[in-house]
Amino acid sequence: MKKEILYSLKSPYRDSLDVVGYRFGSGKKSVAIVGAIRGNEVQQMYICSQLIRIFRKLESENRLAENMELLVVPCVNYYSMNIGKRFWPMDNTDINRMFPGYDLGETTQRIADGLFQKLQGYAYGIQLTSFYQTGNFLPHVKMMETQLTEHNLMKWFGLQYGIIRTPRPYDTTTLNYNWQIWETNAFSLYSSETDRIDAQSCEVIVQAILRFLNYAELLTVHTAPGYQTELVEESNISQIRTGQGGIFQPCVQIGERVTNGQLLGKILHPFEGDVIAEIRADHTGILYFAYNQPLIHENTMCFKIIHS
Repeated sequence: MKKEILYSLKSPYRDSLDVVGYRFGSGKKSVAIVGAIRGNEVQQMYICSQLIRIFRKLESENRLAENMELLVVPCVNYYSMNIGKRFWPMDNTDINRMFPGYDLGETTQRIADGLFQKLQGYAYGIQLTSFYQTGNFLPHVKMMETQLTEHNLMKWFGLQYGIIRTPRPYDTTTLNYNWQIWETNAFSLYSSETDRIDAQSCEVIVQAILRFLNYAELLTVHTAPGYQTELVEESNISQIRTGQGGIFQPCVQIGERVTNGQLLGKILHPFEGDVIAEIRADHTGILYFAYNQPLIHENTMCFKIIHS
């Protein structure tokens, strides 16, 4: 294992922001794994730490393939993580909306550029990412539809679902999209948690990445059996929103099969306790996202259902 600083940004008030990478093996640029780009992605950083521990052991046992290099970047934005903010603390911008970056631009553009220069040229790129909406996900993998993608590669992870997303204009500045434009097969992996550590869903993602690397013949390791991944177009996923604001009371959990019209949750009056709204399913399928905060605003997305 080689530990190195991939990018360094000086600060007049704090220690330098040193983005650290861990390299395993040597040879062709095979896989790059990126963890926390946002400051609240504690689970994503933790998953990378567990992967580094495993890769270090596998490398010492000569179980990595010859002529391959594997790079892990556990955390990019620890300035924000140290003070409990999701985005860059000075101007509240999102580094993951700044790719491919600009070395003479704003701070987050420079960070994105410095990191992306080190991430180009890999055959596969895996980003451990999070959703902008607060809530829990069924662990899954996602690829952007860029006409440069091989969607069947998502099946190598052995997760229950692989989501195919048609990019919107704001997606064109993400790491996933730009990786693919620069000819890297890029995947976004979603754990069940973001700002807290959940060991069980961490193990699900760790095993998924190890399965992928086994299929890619980049290492040899025993993994737990996975799912026969179902590939789903994002257009076949319902987004259920609230009609009222108040206290949010869910009645279902992620992973459950729900039927059209089934009660998914209730909104309570925050002062009087009465039920002021009910949230019901608009399709039959698998619940794969659920909002998880006690208070919710009107027109907030609270559930996502994969149609079946």
